[in-house]
Amino acid sequence: MLQVGRKAPAFALLDQNEQKHTLKDYDGQWVLVYIYPKDDTPGCTKEACTIAEVYGDFKRLGVTVFGLSKDTPKSHKKFAEKYNLPFTLLADETMATIDKYGALVEKQMYGKPVRGTARISYLINPEGKVAKVYPKVDPANHALELLADMKVARKEFKAR
Repeated sequence: MLQVGRKAPAFALLDQNEQKHTLKDYDGQWVLVYIYPKDDTPGCTKEACTIAEVYGDFKRLGVTVFGLSKDTPKSHKKFAEKYNLPFTLLADETMATIDKYGALVEKQMYGKPVRGTARISYLINPEGKVAKVYPKVDPANHALELLADMKVARKEFKAR
């Protein structure tokens, strides 16, 4: 897991429309990267939909929102369309970025170890540094937690 104050790892990933996004494209802006295991599963859908419900607040605060999982751009497109998700979903099929962000973990499936994705979020400040880490995400309440923390983080960042 990344630590607060550390430079966020660079990425270049395709979104649900097969457009490439890099973290560098968003220099000078607040960025939320929320990492989740799989499109259209109960917890991931709950998290995405609650973020979508308050997405206008994120926009007003100047936050670019990225959902990130190992799913394909095609899967992301279906997911985004099914639930009217207004933000960008990034595809990391190799899980290289998920790994760089400390969200690639070993899990148990049917008693066997498998590589999987942990539900972790990062708030990245306009300097490209990690401002806040969310290692234990409650999908139903995460969006409101993020908004509250974003308001505080913006004030602290401006006061420096």
